[in-house]
Amino acid sequence: MSEHPIQGLMTTAMENLKQMIDVNTIIGDPVETPDGSVILTVSKVGFGFAAGGTEFMPATVKENEKDNHPFGGGSGGGVSITPIAFLIVNASGVKLLHVDESTHLYEKILDLAPQAIEKIQQMFNKKEKQEAKLKEKQELDFDI
Repeated sequence: MSEHPIQGLMTTAMENLKQMIDVNTIIGDPVETPDGSVILTVSKVGFGFAAGGTEFMPATVKENEKDNHPFGGGSGGGVSITPIAFLIVNASGVKLLHVDESTHLYEKILDLAPQAIEKIQQMFNKKEKQEAKLKEKQELDFDI
């Protein structure tokens, strides 16, 4: 069975998209700074692809041309590359610097969790101390 024309359109579009996207698109090439740090770009990649076509039925069909109709179609694709962070590796460790503040909400929550727990514990301790003082005062008032 011969290849349908839409297969050629799809193959060409997908091959061109593959050429544009590789692992270096998401994690960029490393850049070394004079102080010995290595910086890598981290990007978000999205792509879309569409193809379509139809065979046109001529007004008059000859007996020997039943399966050979004119074809019309098209395909297209697009790529969106958005840098979201920089990964910095140096002697002191690894650090992730976000470009957009909203992309690291969960990381921020995890960083703030110990501080929040400590504040809650302080509030409970303060409340317990206040209740103990109040109870002690009530006992003194009762003794009088």
